[in-house]
Amino acid sequence: MNIFEIDYIWVFLLLLPIVAFMYSAVGHGGASGYLAMMAIFGFAPDSMKPTALLLNLFVAAISFVHYTKAGHFNKKLFIVFALTSIPLAFVGGMIEVDASIYKKILAVLLVFAILRMLNVFGKESKSLNEVKIWQGLLIGAAIGFFSGLIGIGGGIILSPIILLMHWGKMKEAAAVSALFIWVNSAAGLFGQLSLGVKIDGQAFVLVGIAVLGGVLGAYFGAIRFNNKLLRYMLAFVLVIACIKLTLT
Repeated sequence: MNIFEIDYIWVFLLLLPIVAFMYSAVGHGGASGYLAMMAIFGFAPDSMKPTALLLNLFVAAISFVHYTKAGHFNKKLFIVFALTSIPLAFVGGMIEVDASIYKKILAVLLVFAILRMLNVFGKESKSLNEVKIWQGLLIGAAIGFFSGLIGIGGGIILSPIILLMHWGKMKEAAAVSALFIWVNSAAGLFGQLSLGVKIDGQAFVLVGIAVLGGVLGAYFGAIRFNNKLLRYMLAFVLVIACIKLTLT
């Protein structure tokens, strides 16, 4: 599929760095946002998953570097989730889902992205709890599987859980989620490639555009960033995509 033949592709290319900016600012790769936009603009379903995972690899890596430099990464918190998420993300990436079912699952997962952008999970707790090993392994496995299955990194689900369960502070959750997204995206993409799925060369054009927004978003997010207007605009786009996916 030639992405440059898609109607209003120029609008998509203008929105892409904005989406990458907003997601990287909170330590995410942005796959749920990319998938939402691809659904709105009519991308071929078989190209959406590998393209979103590829974009995730670059944007999440940028976020991780900036948040780690700022001293927010908690290695122990990351490992307890990643141990089971990586192999199950690979398994999920190897499974081909019917297009109609895929859209419905993606719509449900977009709800997490909408709530995250609206800062529903944004409040920190002064007293933190230590995650139990069995909790981390179980949650990591579940998120990892759906990450590979749908083509997201899973950070949009993990970071709200970390905040709700008081396992870490906001920027700490962002740093852990960034690396969590990267490893799951890599595992899911390898699962796709093992099936013979090929990445279109045009996808790397999208990577270059997304990286521009990702660099700025990660820089400002790791220091101090809170732009409510842009968050609400992105949440609005995700709501539209969620409705479209549900009705089609």
